[in-house]
Amino acid sequence: MERCVPDRVLEAMLAEDAPFGDLTTRALGIGAQAAGMNFCARAAMRLAGSEEAARLIELAGGEVLACVSSGCALSAGDVILQAEGPVAALHLAWKTAQTLIEYLSGMASAAAEILELLHAAGFDLPLACTRKNFPGNRPLAAKAVRAGGAVAHRLGLSETLLVFPDHRVFVDNVTLPQLFARMRQQHPEKKLVAEAGDLAEALWLAQCGAEVLQLERFSPDALAECRAALVAQGSHVLLAPAGGVTLGNALAYARAGADFLVSSAPYFAAPKDVKVTFSAR
Repeated sequence: MERCVPDRVLEAMLAEDAPFGDLTTRALGIGAQAAGMNFCARAAMRLAGSEEAARLIELAGGEVLACVSSGCALSAGDVILQAEGPVAALHLAWKTAQTLIEYLSGMASAAAEILELLHAAGFDLPLACTRKNFPGNRPLAAKAVRAGGAVAHRLGLSETLLVFPDHRVFVDNVTLPQLFARMRQQHPEKKLVAEAGDLAEALWLAQCGAEVLQLERFSPDALAECRAALVAQGSHVLLAPAGGVTLGNALAYARAGADFLVSSAPYFAAPKDVKVTFSAR
């Protein structure tokens, strides 16, 4: 995968960690010595962020010898990245690059685990990850879940038509069918998504012209009931459970008839440990 952030963003990361240089390396007088640095997976993981980590090392003054691509499945002990250069350069990039890979690989691995569970059970529905990631880091978070096999639910407000109940507070419900028709006419390339909080609201929004129903906090049983009711009224609207979709219930939602899953759970996954070792050259 290609890098998803420009050099100025990566340079800012390095500057944040060493705003006035690396005091310890300078005090020891070892900065000019030649060194090697290896990154390895401590346990099985889906890799993400390796391209950005490699570029951090280059920007710090090191040379990258080998780098495994984001999206690859790794086993314990597998090499992620190898670099060489002056001690000062490698130590400058070390912790920032390591931590970046760890956090992003945690997200990628969590997404991959959900999808692997679904595929093993014979389901091929997409996992769509929301924009509920830490502000300022969306490009990296989006890359991480893509590395895990997921897709973006919506990367920003400019991207999709998603009508929340918070929008409908300001709309006369009687006019909603006309508003939906106008939105679909003005944006024919977009699917019109509406969020529903219960069965009655879901059926009503489908009748108003929603093409996708985002079912907020529906249980798998409630989703199955919604699917049956929509089929009974001849509706072909897509159903996407959202809010609380995790590894623990993803399969139940698939079995209940979801067309795709909407989740932010991968963004809150624990990081994956990366071991970094140095050697003198």
